[in-house]
Amino acid sequence: MTMDNQLLESARERAKSFFANARGSHGWDHVERVVNLCRRLGLREGCDMGILLAAAYLHDIGREECDREKGVRCHAETGAAMARRILEELGAPEAFIHAVETAVAAHRYRGGPAPSTPEAKVLFDADKLDGIGAVGIGRAFQFAGEIGARLHDPHVDVAATSAYGADDTAYREYLVKLRHVRARMLTVSGREIAEERNLFMEQFFNRLNKETEGEL
Repeated sequence: MTMDNQLLESARERAKSFFANARGSHGWDHVERVVNLCRRLGLREGCDMGILLAAAYLHDIGREECDREKGVRCHAETGAAMARRILEELGAPEAFIHAVETAVAAHRYRGGPAPSTPEAKVLFDADKLDGIGAVGIGRAFQFAGEIGARLHDPHVDVAATSAYGADDTAYREYLVKLRHVRARMLTVSGREIAEERNLFMEQFFNRLNKETEGEL
């Protein structure tokens, strides 16, 4: 199955239009990084690159709409339905649309259907890889700033805190989610990258804790 370059570019432009008011931690630059990772992983994992790249461009188009409703609806499920409508309007074949829709619906970390195709697995891994390592740390601090959380608490009690509050720091996000991402990787290529990025995060937060306590 292939997708011509003009159709892919049209899908990209349509996707980009949904990010005009996006939070910085989940802006269009996140999508572009996911696309770049998909290019790298997809070739190694034998993916249909047309399906994969279209899904990568469209994977988060439902996020802004769902954020306005404070997560009542799943952004992956919503985005999959939106992706279908866009690709139908662009005249893509049904089999192509279904494959993209399937990948978008399955890219979420929490909940949703399990990725079942090579393209869905690579998209899942690429999206998660952009949440760890140096860029993941940067995004975690950016998100904490967006919601008004404090800079750092080396003694944070995860059980006594909640998301979107003053204690929802980058370190809390690391403890709750980021350090567990490598175990969720679905591809060989994804696992290789995740191991290195996870080590970097571990070293960074260990140092941050020591600096905060005046040990360094």
